[in-house]
Amino acid sequence: MSTRIFVARLAGTSVFDPVGDRVGKVRDVLVVYRKDDPPSVVGLIVEIPGKRRVFLSIGRVTSISSGQIITNGLINVRRFEQRGGEVRVIAELLGRKVVFTDGTGEATIEDVAIQESATGEWAVSQLFVRRPKSGASPFGKGQTTFAAWNEVREKQARGEAQSAEQLIAAYSELKPADLANTLLDLPQQRMLEVAEELPDDRLADVLEEMPESEQVQILAKLDDDRAADVLDQMQPDDAADLIAQLSDERGEHLLELMEPEEADDVRMLLSYAPETAGGLMTTEPIIVSADATVAEGLALIRRHELAPALGAAVCVTLPPYEAPTGRFLGIVHFQRMLRYPPHVRLGTLLDPSLEPVTADTSAAEVSRILASYNLVSVPVVDEKHRLVGVVTIDDVLDYLLPDDWRSQDEDEPVKAPSEETGSIRIVNGRRGGNGTS
Repeated sequence: MSTRIFVARLAGTSVFDPVGDRVGKVRDVLVVYRKDDPPSVVGLIVEIPGKRRVFLSIGRVTSISSGQIITNGLINVRRFEQRGGEVRVIAELLGRKVVFTDGTGEATIEDVAIQESATGEWAVSQLFVRRPKSGASPFGKGQTTFAAWNEVREKQARGEAQSAEQLIAAYSELKPADLANTLLDLPQQRMLEVAEELPDDRLADVLEEMPESEQVQILAKLDDDRAADVLDQMQPDDAADLIAQLSDERGEHLLELMEPEEADDVRMLLSYAPETAGGLMTTEPIIVSADATVAEGLALIRRHELAPALGAAVCVTLPPYEAPTGRFLGIVHFQRMLRYPPHVRLGTLLDPSLEPVTADTSAAEVSRILASYNLVSVPVVDEKHRLVGVVTIDDVLDYLLPDDWRSQDEDEPVKAPSEETGSIRIVNGRRGGNGTS
């Protein structure tokens, strides 16, 4: 008997070529509906090096298990584009409502099982569904059960939002940049549905990794209170960039709804020209006094939520210790801290060679300084030599890269898996759904 595979468990599963070299990881399973039979599996959506998602025909798959997928070595690196009639199981089928044909009620699809037939074709074999909870108790969930495809029919009212809970659970381990790319690959309506159901902090992280046009679309779908909560969770420089894309009226209204401290940081950033150090910087570097010790400095940069570029150095100033601070004294690189005993004062370890830039320094000049001195961040001061923020290397990269860098054109050269494994054959033809690539 062939093995039954649950699709939600395939998310993130590694794809290997015949000699055991890893070529990518599964992001979804693609099916097409049939009139009288369960949906047929036509292929997998696979993420290959370069964060590109490609189509892998099911005919090119020699083995599927919950731990790995083996291909015959043939892969098409053309960017995946969904065709009419094709349905992504994780992105579009999970969370749909169905009703039982025997009249016993309705349920929600939580997972989908696929199975290989005797002829070698893969198709949907069962659905794992959850019925609504019974009783008035606010605790617990409804009963789960398995159902064959012909035992249910879909019940999705026109215009009704599809639950994204199962998709979010399937992609819970993705890094924000990977989740952002996944959402950008979804149909627009589904992307908005998923974004609305993400927790505030998770949505904030994802928005920071998206192009501005999609950021604006998603924010437009949120009510003002929710939008302000999400902006509170974003880095001030990213929040400022997003608010700058909104109408003056809505931008000001959201600033009024944000936490006062967060809103003040964003307002300050909005006061600078976008192509200056002030427009690029973040206002939340690590700031300490000259009397702080190496042990205290290292404890601060160990925080898991801290971006690596911000953790590469600590800024030493006179009080107050929030931007704009007292007079800026200098910075201490984390590698220098590692070379000294825990009790040494940071004020004695300042880097005398690094000069701060002013808020009106051009972005081009900041880029030159970072490149010339092999830095990952540079402090920014105002006319009174008070620290107002730091520009990090990722801020500069966002400035230097083209606006559409997140959506690489399919005709641009991509490092093919064969260049890394030597065993994957690359095909550039049109994608087929019948076992051809």
